[in-house]
Amino acid sequence: MKRRIVITGMGLVSPLGCELSSTWDALVAGKSGIRPVQSFDSTHFRSRIAGHIADDFTTEGFLEFKETKHLDISTQYGIVAAIKAVQDSGIDFSQENPLRCSCIIGSGIGGLSTLETQQTRLLEKGPGKVSPFTIPRMIPNAASGHVSILYNLQGPSYAAVSACASAAHSMAATIDAIRLGKVDVGVTGGTEGCIIQISYAAFSAMRALSERNEEPEKASRPFDADRDGFVMGEGAGILLFEEWEHAKKRNAKIYAEVLGYGATSDAFHIVQPHETGEGPANAIRLALEDAELNLEQIDYINAHGTSTQLGDLAETNAIKRVFGEHAYRLNVSSTKSEIGHLLGASGALELIFSVLALQNNLIPPTINLETPDPQCDLNYTPNVAQERNCRYALSNSFGFGGHNACLVIGKMD
Repeated sequence: MKRRIVITGMGLVSPLGCELSSTWDALVAGKSGIRPVQSFDSTHFRSRIAGHIADDFTTEGFLEFKETKHLDISTQYGIVAAIKAVQDSGIDFSQENPLRCSCIIGSGIGGLSTLETQQTRLLEKGPGKVSPFTIPRMIPNAASGHVSILYNLQGPSYAAVSACASAAHSMAATIDAIRLGKVDVGVTGGTEGCIIQISYAAFSAMRALSERNEEPEKASRPFDADRDGFVMGEGAGILLFEEWEHAKKRNAKIYAEVLGYGATSDAFHIVQPHETGEGPANAIRLALEDAELNLEQIDYINAHGTSTQLGDLAETNAIKRVFGEHAYRLNVSSTKSEIGHLLGASGALELIFSVLALQNNLIPPTINLETPDPQCDLNYTPNVAQERNCRYALSNSFGFGGHNACLVIGKMD
């Protein structure tokens, strides 16, 4: 018998908002969090738009000012979202066995902004001016380390780093830890903060970013025939995974049940997916098998849906390969159309949105889907949220390197 796992707390900071309720309201209303780049002079960049963190983000009440000076922005996002999730769960970690509590928070890039800043100082002012906090600020596991310290979580603590699948793999690792009886509670998810010059220059050199600079709110358009690349976003999503009996004993509120996951590798190309979608399809099959569900039971898929030509086509083909005719009865949507692509944090935000879709029986839309792509012909919930009685949902995350991870959640009986 597998130990059952439930979600008892959620917290986020995102381009659409930093509170669960207001962010969800904005999401289902079809609002866009994409705007012109504000963190640097982007005049000479191909892409000049971003999903900057919402204006209501603050560290006040979460972190002391002197602490923030020693933390990369990606770590700040992760800590704030984690505190929100823990508060939302109502758990008192001082009453828990610290060895039975884990903290696995992923990041695709980590503290890249710290590296950029300190490299500039090195070149302009010499090695003596490089901050002694550079390494602890920039390591991808900084968020999991700081959150573990904050709550005295002495169980497994690390970061899964698998590009845009980092959060999903971190959550999968937490599932394994709870199922194997190693821990009872896991703080998990992902964080990312890399809207900086080097990341924009690098992704632009790959021609991976949207260049629809004159209409930022319309730039992220997954599955649309006129899509031209993804829009980078920033933020964090953190969830509390908890063993069911443990949650019941403390009378915790339960958002949803975590039923299973699947993880595979394309073993094809370091950045390009195979257009057949076989790698993602295998991950979806494994997730359904792990969840012990028939494919007809899935109601909603929160797609990876980055707004790239190859990625959206491969994901569409993957869904068709697995679900057959049922693929056309599903609701699919890409919430990246509204918040952009949060890289290593994206899977966590998208699992939170999937949970809220189940809770509210409401599918968030894929906005900017104006010109249907004949090769992408599923119900992507275009432009307007749709009511649907949802019992089971799947959340997809696929990363550079060919890394695929899919999670399945369901309503509690």
